[in-house]
Amino acid sequence: MPRSSVKTREQLLLEAERLFALKGIWQVQVQEIVLAAEQRNTSAVTYHFGSREGLLEGILTSHGQPIDKHRGDLLSPLSEESSTRSLINALVVPMVSCFDTSSGCRYLQIVSQLSDQFSNWRSLSGDLSSPHLSRALNMLENRPDFLPAVLRQERLIAMMQLMTSSLSERARSIEAGIETPLSNSEYKDNLTDMLVGILEASTGN
Repeated sequence: MPRSSVKTREQLLLEAERLFALKGIWQVQVQEIVLAAEQRNTSAVTYHFGSREGLLEGILTSHGQPIDKHRGDLLSPLSEESSTRSLINALVVPMVSCFDTSSGCRYLQIVSQLSDQFSNWRSLSGDLSSPHLSRALNMLENRPDFLPAVLRQERLIAMMQLMTSSLSERARSIEAGIETPLSNSEYKDNLTDMLVGILEASTGN
């Protein structure tokens, strides 16, 4: 691919990421992205990505693959016998590392907008080449074993929704220059504790 074409693709991804985080994935017009990327050709998105969905997938993949590699490193020493906290920590730590860059913060704000699709996490994680995410969620879905499967599945989805919404809100504050009361390390530990609580809480019976 010619250098100019690569640059155009990168610029479209960058502006789509910024606008999706700022305005919302489905509120942004494709033409807005083209203009923000300073492209004269109105079909630039279609040429490089096929559609808005193709742009979104490009953003999720560019961030998601290195995150899943980091997740895999953390999961490597773990097994079915490992604690729930250890497994959730392997989910949280790579996402918290996104706070280090503006692009990472925007990614977190985009992911949280997809919460209505989390119930289909098996197909989503597969589509976005996240085998380590699938492995972690598969293990967590079996916990705690005293609950019926349907309740465990409900809790897993709720855990994912809380995780992504919390990460998104903190990312938005960081982007806005708002001082946060907790350091990233303190935030990570507290979020992990909350997520463990969702999965392991006893029933009211």
